[in-house]
Amino acid sequence: MKILVTGAAGFIGFHTARALLDRGDQVVGLDNLNDYYDVTLKEARLAQLEGRNGFNFAKNDLADRTAMEDLFAREKFDRVIHLAAQAGVRYSIENPHAYVSSNLTGFMNILEGCRHNGVEHLVYASSSSVYGANTAKPFSIHQNVDHPLSLYAATKKSNELMAHTYAHLYELPVTGLRFFTVYGPWGRPDMALFLFTRKILAGEPIDVFNNGEHARDFTYIDDIVEGLVRSVDRVAVTNEDWNGASPDPGTSLGPYRLYNIGNNDPVQLMDYIACIEKALGMKAEKKFLPLQPGDVPETYADIDDLRRDIGYQPATKLEDGIAKFVEWYREYYGA
Repeated sequence: MKILVTGAAGFIGFHTARALLDRGDQVVGLDNLNDYYDVTLKEARLAQLEGRNGFNFAKNDLADRTAMEDLFAREKFDRVIHLAAQAGVRYSIENPHAYVSSNLTGFMNILEGCRHNGVEHLVYASSSSVYGANTAKPFSIHQNVDHPLSLYAATKKSNELMAHTYAHLYELPVTGLRFFTVYGPWGRPDMALFLFTRKILAGEPIDVFNNGEHARDFTYIDDIVEGLVRSVDRVAVTNEDWNGASPDPGTSLGPYRLYNIGNNDPVQLMDYIACIEKALGMKAEKKFLPLQPGDVPETYADIDDLRRDIGYQPATKLEDGIAKFVEWYREYYGA
């Protein structure tokens, strides 16, 4: 198949594009290489893809309507995996306009491109952040998610609503995947594992928010990518039993599906830090801080639907995943 992967120079997009190429798909990787974090890291990821048989890179901004229309019309993708977005809960408080441009306008251009060019299936990234003020654990796609706690979460919830509209109006098959704290080699520098590793090696204190009382459903990148590839292969279908009198948020009478994709095993932040210390062979100096605006204390993914529908089963133990990240980090940075 010819597959568009947006955010191909990003953490998850890079790994996903590589997996698709490994199995013989043609991949067009799109990215605008913005400076939200170190551009040289994005370029290094991209260098791993460029030159491979079946890969082409398109440097475009999602919000550029004309450029996106031209790309879709020219390439005629079979399927689309949309991972590009302005990420980060805390950054959405500092720079909200970036989220509207990328996550709303950009997503509209993706939907329109799919609609007008016969795309067979759109798989897009949502986020565990959409659960917001929900407290029932584990988080289920069958719960309503109407109380986001950050603008980032609100844009991801908006994407789910926009996708449903296109599934209903135009019978565009769409699948949304709510990611739960992805980690691993080539990860994002603004995420905890990267930040902690860098600061511990430098002998600097690490910021431990919510006084260490956080818990996260940390999910290793290889498990995420397997779920993504399986999801793009399984085209979303209607739920014939869907009933408007008791509407199921995770399905629809249109070809629309939502899934959690996580590890189904939340880990306490202090235990996570202990795993990093063990992998590094160094102790962290900890600076305990209160819960930050927009953050939630715990995430925990109910993945039963994804298990049932595509056979998803995360297989990477936390200590193994962290060890692989630390090995990559030491090699990449010569640390």
